[in-house]
Amino acid sequence: MTWADSIVMAVRSIRRRFGRTVLTVAAVALAAALLTSLLIAVGAARSRVFAAVSKGGPLTGIQVSPATPDFGQLDSDSAKLGDPRPIDEAARRRITALRGVKSVVALVSSSVFVIAPPPPELADPGREVRQVEPFRGTLTGVNLRRVGELPVTVLAGELPVPESLHEVAVTDAYLRAVGLRSTDANAVIGTEVEFGAPRLFVRGEDGTVRGRWTRSTIVAVVAAQGASGEFIGSLEQVQAARAWTAASDVVDGREARRFAEELAVTSKYSGLFVVTEGFASVGPVRAAITKIGFSSSAPESLIASVRRYSQVVEIVLTAIGLIALGIAALGIANAMLAAVRERRREIGVLKAIGARDRDVRRVFLVEAGLLGVAGGLVGTVFGYGLARLVGLAVNNYLSGQGLTGVRIGLPLLIFAAGIVGSGVLALVAGTLPAQRAARLPARQAMGDG
Repeated sequence: MTWADSIVMAVRSIRRRFGRTVLTVAAVALAAALLTSLLIAVGAARSRVFAAVSKGGPLTGIQVSPATPDFGQLDSDSAKLGDPRPIDEAARRRITALRGVKSVVALVSSSVFVIAPPPPELADPGREVRQVEPFRGTLTGVNLRRVGELPVTVLAGELPVPESLHEVAVTDAYLRAVGLRSTDANAVIGTEVEFGAPRLFVRGEDGTVRGRWTRSTIVAVVAAQGASGEFIGSLEQVQAARAWTAASDVVDGREARRFAEELAVTSKYSGLFVVTEGFASVGPVRAAITKIGFSSSAPESLIASVRRYSQVVEIVLTAIGLIALGIAALGIANAMLAAVRERRREIGVLKAIGARDRDVRRVFLVEAGLLGVAGGLVGTVFGYGLARLVGLAVNNYLSGQGLTGVRIGLPLLIFAAGIVGSGVLALVAGTLPAQRAARLPARQAMGDG
């Protein structure tokens, strides 16, 4: 008996027992759907949390401050700052050359006075609009061509054009300053804010502070972990503000120096965001930065804990799916045993005309494999659809919280494993019934008929 004959006989048996076939395939499909949807959901959540491990970002990022490290700071995710120590170009190059450093993004901040208008979408046309009180904020400048290396997530709008002097992105701190929530992010897009870079003018014994006022349009709302403050703009925009502040008048040097230190313009860079080659490089790179003499911070302990808990969740969910597959395997075994009892005469006829034990065994194994593959295919497709529906619900919730969503992809490995794995499981479950059918003597089978 050839393989083709075995397949034809298995298909005929499946067609003759259509009701039982449907129930068996449905059991395998439900188990495969459960396991597939769980694996896809877990994989999507893991990639959302740990995507920055391979690309750089909050997990592999280290924030370097213009200060010396405090005692024991390597044991803390949020290190305390020691004495001020400016970050200059030489320090940046030295940190960039460290082993395990993938890239270094410079951050330049300037303290500014802010006049913010009320968001037009929230203003009531029938009432007098209450102006937002002016406040003091921080404008952080970055090379907008390299903003992808920072842990900056766009919640609304689009990032400013590189080198723009009149476009800014705002953070959640700005929304709170003007009395809004993260869900109101779209309301501030397109509004204009006025920035006043302060400068100290000394006349005789008295000193006055005047601002260099400019206007900028808010083009994006972002969640930024690498940059502090309410605003993110281009380096050119912030450097112009810092230059104005740094040019404050000097009498005996003390007043201007205190003024400059308060506004953080004594250091060339307000901070550095160091992207390492991987999570394992964070500790050694932080130790090297400490030896150079700068304070740093990184969420090492937090991420290590998240990774451990995520692995526990993966194990539990995978175990649930495997239990479901085990139940489906028992269903296949039961169906195949029933088929052996019903087809004793057929088995006897096959052996009477010369079929060997392995030929009979092959027929039943092919039938079990076809049931498993069919159930795995249906279940994997259904599981992917289920994962997509869950993803839509999760993304709606995250968007309502002002957070970025989770992307549900189609992992080809999981898709293939769901189909092949179900087939292999069915073969294992059908081994005992097939062996029993193969060992059935022809005379006994014909006599029972």
